Amino acid sequence: MEFMPVIIAIPARFGSTRLPGKALRMLAGRPLISHVVERALAYPGAQVVVATDDRRIADVVQPLGVQVCMTQVEHATGSDRLAECARRLGWADQQIVINLQGDEPLMPLACLSAVAQLLERNLGAAIATLATPITSSEELFDANCVKVVTRKDGRALYFSRAAIPWARDSFATSTLKLPEATPFARHLGVYAYRASALKRLAEQAQTPLERTESLEQLRALEMGLEIVVGAAPEAISPGVDTEADLKRVESQLLLADAPLT
Repeated sequence: MEFMPVIIAIPARFGSTRLPGKALRMLAGRPLISHVVERALAYPGAQVVVATDDRRIADVVQPLGVQVCMTQVEHATGSDRLAECARRLGWADQQIVINLQGDEPLMPLACLSAVAQLLERNLGAAIATLATPITSSEELFDANCVKVVTRKDGRALYFSRAAIPWARDSFATSTLKLPEATPFARHLGVYAYRASALKRLAEQAQTPLERTESLEQLRALEMGLEIVVGAAPEAISPGVDTEADLKRVESQLLLADAPLT
């Protein structure tokens, strides 16, 4: 696996709506955010920055040897929070920044490496992200599953919670089976940004499509920024949003740490 020099920035706010205080919830004996930081530190040569609005989170991560950027509370999205870091810490415009969500302690290093290399190779793109094939109609018609449609060169045309592309003829008969010839792809929420793109995104208010679908990547498309999409080299386990997620991820972490017999 090849790794390139990057900044891994972890947005972590305290006021999570669905799981209050999520970043500091205990997971396998340690706060959730510490597991995410540990995953980022395993990426060779990366500079790791935690962007947070809460001193309690900063107090947990500072002893782990990472940089902390204290940010405003009011940011609507994680990319807005990282844009404040880009300005305050003076990141160069071409610096590649991986956005590792503060609730994804199981993110594969291969996926972090893949998204960084994707942006490095595509000089005209402002953002890179990953996707994986959709293989069931249940997944396609699930509004919590974000779909992406791309051009032949991998540039994103649109992201949606709706079932896209719409297979008109097949779905006129039945929506229970996916037509084999239609490429359906699920977007995975790991991004690499050029620091200049983060700054530009933060200067633009939320856009109509972004508000409609509640998908911040649509702001970039509405602004004319190019997003390149690549195939995820490994499956990405869902992050932590609920109490049930905490238990699931804790079981996976404990299993991974168990000694081989």
